[in-house]
Order: sequence, then structure tokens, then C-alpha cells
Amino acid sequence: MKKTYLPLLTAALLTACAPTAKTPAVATDSAASATPAPLTAAPVSWQQQAQEFLTAYTAEYQKLYTQSSEAEWRSNTHIVPGDTTNAAATARANERMAAFAGSTANINRLRELLTHKQDLTPIQVKQLETALYNAANSPQTAAEVVKRRIKAETEQTEKLYGFDYKYQGKSVTTNDLDELLRKEKNPQKRQQIWEASKAIGPTLKPGLLSLRDLRNQTVQALGYPDYFTYQASDYGMSREETMALVHKINQELRPLYRELHTYARYELAKQYGAKQVPDYLPASWLPNRWGQDWSSMVEVKGLNLDPVLAKKGAEWQVQQAERFYQSLGFQALPPVFWEKSSLYPLPKGANYKKNNHASAWHMNLEQDVRSLMSVEANTEWYETTHHELGHIYYYLTYTNPEVPPLLRQGANRAYHEAMGSLMGLAARQKPFLAGLGLIDPKVKTNDMQALLKEALGSVVFIPFASGVMSEWENSFYADNLPADQLNAKWWALSKQYQGIEPPTSRGENYLDPATKTHINDDPAQYYDYALSYVILFQLHDHIAKQILHQDPHTTNYYGSKEVGAFLADIMRPGSSKDWRLVLKEKTGEDLSARAMVEYFQPLMAYLKEQNKGRKYTM
Repeated sequence: MKKTYLPLLTAALLTACAPTAKTPAVATDSAASATPAPLTAAPVSWQQQAQEFLTAYTAEYQKLYTQSSEAEWRSNTHIVPGDTTNAAATARANERMAAFAGSTANINRLRELLTHKQDLTPIQVKQLETALYNAANSPQTAAEVVKRRIKAETEQTEKLYGFDYKYQGKSVTTNDLDELLRKEKNPQKRQQIWEASKAIGPTLKPGLLSLRDLRNQTVQALGYPDYFTYQASDYGMSREETMALVHKINQELRPLYRELHTYARYELAKQYGAKQVPDYLPASWLPNRWGQDWSSMVEVKGLNLDPVLAKKGAEWQVQQAERFYQSLGFQALPPVFWEKSSLYPLPKGANYKKNNHASAWHMNLEQDVRSLMSVEANTEWYETTHHELGHIYYYLTYTNPEVPPLLRQGANRAYHEAMGSLMGLAARQKPFLAGLGLIDPKVKTNDMQALLKEALGSVVFIPFASGVMSEWENSFYADNLPADQLNAKWWALSKQYQGIEPPTSRGENYLDPATKTHINDDPAQYYDYALSYVILFQLHDHIAKQILHQDPHTTNYYGSKEVGAFLADIMRPGSSKDWRLVLKEKTGEDLSARAMVEYFQPLMAYLKEQNKGRKYTM
């Protein structure tokens, strides 16, 4: 998804939001202090002052936010190598946003109002705190640093999505590379494909090092020690508390991951004809560029959707995802979604490129919602369309009069991903697939293999997200990881958390972490995705057991207005309610991997039996 920006202001609004003649003022000299106030001038309460400020703030914010979104959209959907027109326009739009959000006068006014929070309403306090948090991303006390950071981020995005990948002398897309890694059986060719996917890394290294310094310097101007700490604070937690939470999640799932890792080593060694089972998985053996998803290792008989989806086409998948949400009681997508989204791959021979990474966009914090995808008629994109529309419907649900635009975001960032992934999970359930006619309801399937396939997706993802990505970025930003240790640190973490090693030596002339898009353009918050998986299984567990009264492994949400109402109740408040309170109220428990561990408990017993006599290395 595209993470939304928080409120931004321009210098013009500062005058409009300055204390009026009715606002109590501090005298600047004896003459001023001796001047009596007009008899008609009644003191303006802090609550009224805050509301006047927020009303003007929000109007300007939405205007600038929309301009920035449009510029970013253009930069992601129409990339012409060598043409800097889009990059320049995007930089200008983002600079205007930054100048307003981070102005010194604005920061001072926000701080002043928040010193009187006891006199304000909770929703006013939440908005003001949100605005002050955002100001730290663009403080004009460090205006030149902010300007350079925005320019550097725009240039990095152009490099990231404009790169020309080559395999066997031909240009290929990341979709092509992903498909090859899922299907190629020759280990030598797999290594070539994997190495081709990493070729972009060195081109991104100078930009990423520059961005590290600029991002840290930006937030340091408002008192944060580093960018990672700043991002963690959005959860109401310190950096240390955030890392402790993701460590806890990783440890709760570690026993199951250990079984999956052992199983995968032996099965893949057999598949690739290796004479000896390696202690650690070669990265090129895995069906994903970063080893974060191994699910395509397993094909469940009767549940291979690719042939039937190929006949239905890419457009059907997006339309069916909309029908799924409508069956739960959500409205049809607004016309602008279909008119302005970029949903499918570019035609062959197009003279420009686009970002192929799926994302959802809330363009104006109102009804202009769009998705950027490259949908193809296969199982992976079938799930992705349901996921991305989860974000879209979250946007639309919290766009309501009770939620101010400044708080139109997820209860926390992980909630947004949880909603999308929850729908991806629901869309894979056998009763649902049978109801759609995608599989024969009478088909005999191996339920344990189906559960294994799920675990090779969601469970395998946790060590990557909560371990490798979070630890590396924590070290990169908070510990100022030296430039000559970037790749070494990445592969040390991959070995520690994932049990994965590179197929060949990967020195510091490479930069393999930078091949992950989020490291560049959505930094220091990948733990969002780990937390989202935990939340989604908690929500799914509650829906299956308490609402549908079905086995969590064979649920069918389709057509349940009660499920839709449950989800809408979570979505509707946006970030106006504390995320911990939302989870506790709706599920009755705090954040925990309990539901996820319980869901895969039958698989744990199965894997222990399969791994008898095998060597464990983690």
C-alpha cells in the first residue's frame, strides 16, 4: 500500500491561524500592558482556538496533500528513463507540503495548544498530536535538509522503478523474474535469475546512504534521535518497545518456523538433486527474491487456480474482489477507482515504465481512491487484488463525518495491512472458492498440504519482516551501520532469522537489502507487516469462532453482513481511537500470536512427524 502522508500546512495559513484580537496575549511593553481590552472582547477558550486552527489547517492540508498525491501518482505510473520532468514536479509538490507542516511558527503553535490539552476535547488532542508528529518529518528549522531529502527520495524512486533488469541478455520485469523463480527447476538457471534480481542494488547504494543521513537529520531537528525511533513513535511506543514486541512475535512462531525450515531444506535438496542437504537454505533455491514467501513450493491438488483464472482474465479478478466486499455490505467502488486506477501491466512496446509493486492510494482523503497494480490472471494476483481492495475499503469507511481528515488513516499502520491480508486469507478458503466455481466443491483436497502452503506464506514471512528487515533498518538508522558493513549485516540477519545464505559470496560491492523496495521508499516500518499478520489471525479467529461459528480453516465470509459490520466497526474510527483499545474491544485480547500459533497447530504435529531423523540447524 501507499502509506499516507500526515497533515501539512503552508506559511499562508500561519497568519490565518494566529491568535485573533480576542486571544489572550502577552504584553510586550508597559504601554501595551496598560491598554485596556475592548469591553466587547471576550476571552476565546483554548478549545475554540484549537478548533479554529484545525479547521484552517485541514483545509490547506487536503489541498496540498491532493497535489502531492497526484504528482506521486504520475511519478509511479509514467516513468520515462532519463526524463526528470515527473521527478521535478513531485519534488516541488512535496516541498510545498513540507514547508507548511514543518514551519517553525506552526510547530510552536501546536506545542502551545497541546500544553492546554486538559482544556481540549480528545479528538482535538489527537489531531494536534498527529500534526506535530508529522512536523518532525519536515521541520523548517532544517529547511535545507528537508528539501534535499525530498529531492533525494524522488530521485531514488525514479532509479528504483526505472531500472532495466536483464536476464539472458533480454530486458525483463520484476513480474517476469518472480514468475521464473516460482517455476524454474534448474538450480544453475535459478541462481542466474536470482542474481539478475539483485543487479539493481549497487545503483541504489549512494542514494540510500544519503537518504539515511537526511532522514535522521530531519527528525533530529524535532528531538528524535533517529528515523527508526521516529517511525516507532507512531505506535505510541519507543524504539526499544517496538523491537521487543517484534522479537516476542518472532519467538512465539520460532518453533513452527524451525520445522518449516527443516522441511524445506530436505524437500528442495531432493527437488534440485543436491547430493547433500545444506544446513542453510541457498537464497536462489527459494521461490521469492528475498525468501519471504515459500508458498509456491507446494501445489495442492484441486486448489491450483491458475488454469481457471487464466480463462477468466485479469479484469474478472478485480471485479470479483469488489463483489466480495459488496457481499459483506460495503458499497460499490466509486467510479473514479475504475477511471483513474492503473490496474494492469503496460502493453508490450510501451515507451514508459510503471511501478509494478501493488499499492492502494487515498488521493484526497475523500472519495478519490485508486490502486496501482499489474494484475495478471494467476493465483498470486487473485489474492493481491483482494488485499489491495481491503486498503481501498478501509479508506472509504473511515472517510466519514465523525473522522477528521487528519485522522483518516488506520488505527495503526499494521491495521491497514491486516485488513488487506485478512481478505486475502478469506479469499483462499476452500468453501469460498467452491462457491465462486473456482474449484469443484466435491474435489478431494489434501487439507494438510493446504495448511502447509498457507504456513509457507504467512509463517515464513514473520522472520523476514520482524527479524531481517526490522533489525537491519534499526541498525541502519539508529546505530548508523557503517557503509562497509551493509551487505554483511543483511546476510548475517538472513542466516540468523531465516536460515538463508546467498548462493555465492556477496561482498560490499553489492547492496542486497536495497533491492527490497520498502528499504528505499517506505523506510523503517516493515514491522508493520509482521504485526499485521498477527492482527489478521486474531480477527480471523474471532470471525470464524464467534460470528460464523465455523472452523477457522474452512470459513466462508461471503454474504455475511455480520462479518462486514464487524470489520466496518474496526475501520470506521480510523486513527481516532487507540489501536490497543480497538483490538481489545473487538477481540477481547491484547496483541498476541496466540491465534496464529493455534491455527497452525495441526501442521506442527505433521511437520514433526515428517522431520523425524532429519538434522535441525536453527
